[in-house]
Amino acid sequence: MVRCARTINSVATQVEEFIGVYDADGTIVGEVSYWIGARLGRAHCSLCDLTHGVFTTKREWRECASDLGVPFTTWHRDDAPAEVLAAASGSLPVVLARGETGLRVVIDATQLDSFDGDTTTFVAHLHALVGS
Repeated sequence: MVRCARTINSVATQVEEFIGVYDADGTIVGEVSYWIGARLGRAHCSLCDLTHGVFTTKREWRECASDLGVPFTTWHRDDAPAEVLAAASGSLPVVLARGETGLRVVIDATQLDSFDGDTTTFVAHLHALVGS
């Protein structure tokens, strides 16, 4: 059983949604190219490392993300809406938060790298952001 940090629903309105943008393309060719590149050490997306295993979405990500209290939407760099890409300012991968004041970067590429693929720590950080 995966242990996920809990959030207090009364403060969840400060963050209405998290949006993650992968530093990879979402087409079939893009997905296959990334998968091969990642295995050969030529492609890297730290957000992918946090949400996906070798072939599928990580079980701990599915379980913990559903417990955030706010949606977590993901996009690839080639299919993200213009407003999301504008908020990311070209720095991918990234996690944005949508709130009353619009979109803002809450976890940049360097911070995502620092989780070193540890999904549980990543989700605990997201819970702290929801509660802030």
